[in-house]
Amino acid sequence: MKSTVEQLSPTRVRINVEVPFEELKPDFDRAYKTLAQQIRLPGFRPGKAPAKLLEARVGRANVLNQVVNDALPAKYNDALSSTELKPLGQPDIEITKLEDGEEIVFTAEVDVRPEITLPDFSTVTVTVDPVEITDEAVDEQLLSLRQRFGTLTGVERAAQTGDFVSIDLSATVDGEDVAEASTEGLSHEVGSGQLIEGLDDAIVGLSVGDSKEFPTTLLAGEHAGREAQVTVTVKSVKERELPEPDDEFAQLASQFDTFDELMADLRERVARVKKVEQAGQIRDKVLEALLESVEVPVPEAFVKAEVDSALHDAIHPLDHDENKLAQQLEAAGSSREEFDTDAREGAEKSVRTQLLLDTIADAESVQVGQEELTQNIVFQAQRYGIAPEEFIQQVQQANQLPALFADIRRSKALAAIVDRVSVTDTAGASVDTKELFGDPEDEGTAETESAEIESSTDESAADDSSAGEQQK
Repeated sequence: MKSTVEQLSPTRVRINVEVPFEELKPDFDRAYKTLAQQIRLPGFRPGKAPAKLLEARVGRANVLNQVVNDALPAKYNDALSSTELKPLGQPDIEITKLEDGEEIVFTAEVDVRPEITLPDFSTVTVTVDPVEITDEAVDEQLLSLRQRFGTLTGVERAAQTGDFVSIDLSATVDGEDVAEASTEGLSHEVGSGQLIEGLDDAIVGLSVGDSKEFPTTLLAGEHAGREAQVTVTVKSVKERELPEPDDEFAQLASQFDTFDELMADLRERVARVKKVEQAGQIRDKVLEALLESVEVPVPEAFVKAEVDSALHDAIHPLDHDENKLAQQLEAAGSSREEFDTDAREGAEKSVRTQLLLDTIADAESVQVGQEELTQNIVFQAQRYGIAPEEFIQQVQQANQLPALFADIRRSKALAAIVDRVSVTDTAGASVDTKELFGDPEDEGTAETESAEIESSTDESAADDSSAGEQQK
């Protein structure tokens, strides 16, 4: 077998392959064996009919067609293995010559990972925000903790910002009721901005039993993008009472006996969160610097796939209605043209990032062990609030395990080179990346730092939640 490679673009090649017929003998033998099992010929035991008689029964053309279809994928892989190409996706195969008994000639066009020249990472410099632990940040942590142990008490007055209310909602569009926009007994924190635009302003000043109508633009459902008239009725008003910040509160909300001990712990927590934020900023800044300085050609097919995925995610909840998408974008102050532009820019950046990190991973000989994969699965399952077994089952059913593996490897690749980059903060101080990311020479440090950053960020977000109020 002979093969040659034509470079069609930095990201696409054509492999020309010539296969002499004598190399197809094993394929013909398998085809005849399969036919002999399927076809009964008088005078011959099952599986023992001669090839000539089988050909006479089904036709030489059918046998040849079967052999060629079965053989081409293997011959393509043989031709590919003789190169250093790294294919992306499946090839487009075309038979250009087929002479029975002589040879088969075919071409295979496929997207490949481009050649990327990596810089000397020691020449890369980034600047990040310094780690600053302010009294205001510690007080925010304390307030969040007090809110979690706060109590909600009913009041006989008009609703104010910060109150918790129970409300009924109804909506009409052009005078017709919108069923999906109606609900009863909905709990809402006034001023949180978590529901529809204009709701908080409408609620402030209403007492129990009061109603108010206000206009808003619906962002989802059948009437997405349309202006609706919404009526809100207040059913109850409760205000939050916070516990006093004292030793008794420290014992209630933590493992500490005194308030001073609790405050010291909150300060340490703020320090951890700030370091996590700085570590995340370093990763982002290093990646941005590399993307700006390194030429990374992108395969158009992969960019298109990313764009199509973004469009599907946006339009699927709208029953794939282009008009509803346009209305929703207009309501958000955007347009379909801006959406398409943003989607393409995001897709190109995503593909460039993946190709760059894959190249770094190869250069750094990054490997992903089973333990790391398991740790990541457990972490992801915790984020989604499901059991690890259920998460891995969903990943396997969606055939996303290779993608999960690739993401872990890319994260490790970036962590592997961060210690070689020059990092300073805006105050001019040098930042010790080993303190934040661990020493890449030590097993189990750099490879797990990404999960630790995300985990700590999630912990901080959870601490800021006010979902733990008690009611009375």
